[in-house]
Amino acid sequence: MTKFAIQRVRATPEALDLIDRLVEKNGPVALLQTGGCCDGTTTRCLTRPEMLPSEDDIKLGEVGRAPVYVEADEYERWGRPAFVIDVADGTAGAFSLEGLEEVHFVSRAPSDSPQQDAGQRH
Repeated sequence: MTKFAIQRVRATPEALDLIDRLVEKNGPVALLQTGGCCDGTTTRCLTRPEMLPSEDDIKLGEVGRAPVYVEADEYERWGRPAFVIDVADGTAGAFSLEGLEEVHFVSRAPSDSPQQDAGQRH
């Protein structure tokens, strides 16, 4: 069973729309925060059967209809940051479902400006 952290992830409206489209096309999806610097780090999107979290993963929360995980060691090394999932132009460097949309997910450190709570979609 994965460890659960408090909601430490939010998403932009563009990311929430993309997640909705991917769920409609592929069924349930999950996001995995990959290694790299916290600001601008990529996030892989996989179908839930492809993304089976391990005991070493932490669930950061959910954005839209997708749980978001990160490897515990990396999360601790980064200082337990919060993330904002966003979308950028261009395909992802590694396999991720949104690559077929010619965009990719990115994770950013939250700014001081108010952000939409990813768990509450209006």
